[in-house]
Amino acid sequence: MKRLLAMLGPMLGFMLVFVWFAVRNPDTFFTTGNLLTVAVHTVIVGLTALGMTFVVVSGGIDLSVGSVAALASVTAAVLRIAGWDIGPACAVGICAGASIGLLNGALVVGFGIGPFLVTLGTMGIARGLAKWLAEERVVQADPGWLPAWMSKFPEPPWLVLAPAVWLLLLLALGLAVVLARSRFGVHCYAVGSNEKNARLCGVPVGAVKLRVYALAGLMAGLAGVLNFGRVRVGDPTAGLGLELQVIAAVVLGGGSLAGGEGTVLGSLLGAFCMAVLANGCTLEGLPNYVQEMLVGGIIIFAVGLDRWRRRGSG
Repeated sequence: MKRLLAMLGPMLGFMLVFVWFAVRNPDTFFTTGNLLTVAVHTVIVGLTALGMTFVVVSGGIDLSVGSVAALASVTAAVLRIAGWDIGPACAVGICAGASIGLLNGALVVGFGIGPFLVTLGTMGIARGLAKWLAEERVVQADPGWLPAWMSKFPEPPWLVLAPAVWLLLLLALGLAVVLARSRFGVHCYAVGSNEKNARLCGVPVGAVKLRVYALAGLMAGLAGVLNFGRVRVGDPTAGLGLELQVIAAVVLGGGSLAGGEGTVLGSLLGAFCMAVLANGCTLEGLPNYVQEMLVGGIIIFAVGLDRWRRRGSG
């Protein structure tokens, strides 16, 4: 019962908020246009949450994803101004994100520094690089075909959902199979459950950590590039607080910050919950700080339930 409550408690709390928004805004909340808006808004948090799931399952944390997303968007925008085509510019932006992820993994593995401190440091490094590239201003650049990928009314209309939403769903399906069925996925769970035992069993712990942080950086980079298409500028201040939304999405989906638990599909559902929460606050006319308080409360509540459940089963 404790395990079930720890898994479902945060989601039940969210459902109460969901019902509240639906009752308060019955004429706008369930409209087709609003639901399509929520789907598009799920993309940025959802993509980043896919990578964060692997990090959390392996017993780590990545606080740098918001800054990495900003760095990727600024990189793509600056290269567009320099005359690059949108495809190569986006590819370099995504690679910039993956590079920060590899740096995180290398520092955690090579120096034995805790991931909280490492990613707290690289959060500042990535944000500083973004501001340096942008010369501390918003970079106005042509995003090419990227805005069409983030449009809630896609072309052709038979797609129903924005291309970026389909990309999110396909990546979620692929990574869910990797985490649940592949050797790498088993190793992630093993490292997060008990790193010492995993090492004794022959699991390449260092390689696993390098891969999960590189994946987290890659997904944050992809999210940043798509955000460039959504807002049509490279903003070095973008992604502030994204890490909290992503962590909340993962714990809402059943992930444990103690490691060894979590699923990709659960995190995807958690990301959708975050988008609904943001949308509901907007419809209610609530200021942004209310949403931030709710996200913080979700994280504290979920972690508290998980600790209570583990203490009872220990």
